[in-house]
Amino acid sequence: MTASFSQFIRERQYLHNLSPATIEWYKHSFKWLPNENPSQEELRAAVIRMRERGLKATGCNSAIRAVNAYLKWSGSPHRVLYLKEDQRVLPTFTLPDIKKLLTYQPKKFYERRLHLIILVLLDTGCRIDEVLSLRASDCDLDNLLFTVTGKGRKQRKIPFSFELRRALSRFLRDFPSELVFATRKHGGGRKLGRRVVLRDVKLLCQRLGITPPERTLHAYRHTFALHYLRKGGSVFHLQKVLGHSTLEMTRRYANLLTEDLQAIHQRVSLLAAWP
Repeated sequence: MTASFSQFIRERQYLHNLSPATIEWYKHSFKWLPNENPSQEELRAAVIRMRERGLKATGCNSAIRAVNAYLKWSGSPHRVLYLKEDQRVLPTFTLPDIKKLLTYQPKKFYERRLHLIILVLLDTGCRIDEVLSLRASDCDLDNLLFTVTGKGRKQRKIPFSFELRRALSRFLRDFPSELVFATRKHGGGRKLGRRVVLRDVKLLCQRLGITPPERTLHAYRHTFALHYLRKGGSVFHLQKVLGHSTLEMTRRYANLLTEDLQAIHQRVSLLAAWP
């Protein structure tokens, strides 16, 4: 990595206090650039290489955001244009799938830990890393609130249900630990890895006869958002719960309500009401 890239990353790390994951994102994105002062033509060629390597528009735009931040910092007059992204319907779990997951009766520690992770994801809409980072001190069982640290190290309070409190209380009673979802059964242990959880979730889905949707772990978040809106929840409140900085992403969940719109339309249609 060149001196200019290194200086940019050092400033982001020590002056802006960015997380290690964000720093790695910058480093990975800079690998697409041929040098520290690319021309406009070289920037276009970099995007073409991304596409040739199979990156989708969303993946390209993620790298482009990092590159543009660097270009602005370095004083370059160039910028990379963002690609138009397909507005795909976000994957979710079906109601029968949710019923199977909720009625599953785990017995052993590892089964109970996994089931509780799924319950937290479904009940709160948290990102998987926010859930795996939870500590016992982050769980306010009296007021039914989690304190989670999201993107940009921003903390927020998230409510949870009485039902989740019951399951969480039993788990913490039986397996007390500073880190709620630790790798070891009796205290201590490290933070669980995302890939380990994804593997175990897919195995459980297979066992329960569930076909896991794409982006399986994030699909729990989509599922939470869908049912939040379906039950009359406010888009603005949903934005706060999910930790979105703007309404742009939150509004995408409205596209998931196709079945609801069809049902409403049948009730209000002039043709359906005509005698």
